[in-house]
Amino acid sequence: MSGLVVAMDGPSGSGKSSASRGVARALGLRYLDTGAMYRAVTWWMLQRGVDLADAATIAARAGEPALTVGTDPDSPGIAVDGADVSGPIRGSEVTGAVSAVSAVPEVRRRLVDLQREIIAAALPSGGIVVEGRDIGTVVAPDAPVKVYLTASAEARAVRRTAELAGTTVEAQRAAMARRDALDSTRTIDPLAKAADAVELDTTPLDLDEVIAEVLRLVKERT
Repeated sequence: MSGLVVAMDGPSGSGKSSASRGVARALGLRYLDTGAMYRAVTWWMLQRGVDLADAATIAARAGEPALTVGTDPDSPGIAVDGADVSGPIRGSEVTGAVSAVSAVPEVRRRLVDLQREIIAAALPSGGIVVEGRDIGTVVAPDAPVKVYLTASAEARAVRRTAELAGTTVEAQRAAMARRDALDSTRTIDPLAKAADAVELDTTPLDLDEVIAEVLRLVKERT
């Protein structure tokens, strides 16, 4: 497993996080949630009252927040300027705003550079499972294992509703459709399946089955 990078892409609700962490545990690898990094920058912008419709201001301040990113699959964690934001970045305000912030080229350039540094640091100790929306296409295009997770709109909405309090399946279906549209049509690094990625529909599968399928692919590819 020396130097292995597993790229796990796909939309929200497809099962990326749980599956990625499970694969990392099974292989004894590090784990990186790139989406949490974009959420952390979005949280920082909101805390400082930055107008998220003002891309120029977001770009100008993109280098200010200091991120500390954990890579332990059992407790990844993320901090901004020394403050743990693992909980706050999962709130509805950040969720509704993260697509706007992540579409700003300066934000993406800064975070992609940081993600590549984290990946490089993990290689000597075995490797890393990286989840996001542009891992196989942009962040780690040379990863030997690339998986693109999908699921039906209904399954994704049901899963997300189970994770969040005070919401409904209908609301989550609409929210995810909006975010999918924004993420897949942005000019810079849109959500897309890499040409050499294996697509895995998780709709009929439970978590253990998804993890087993990815582990089978890792064995096949390595």
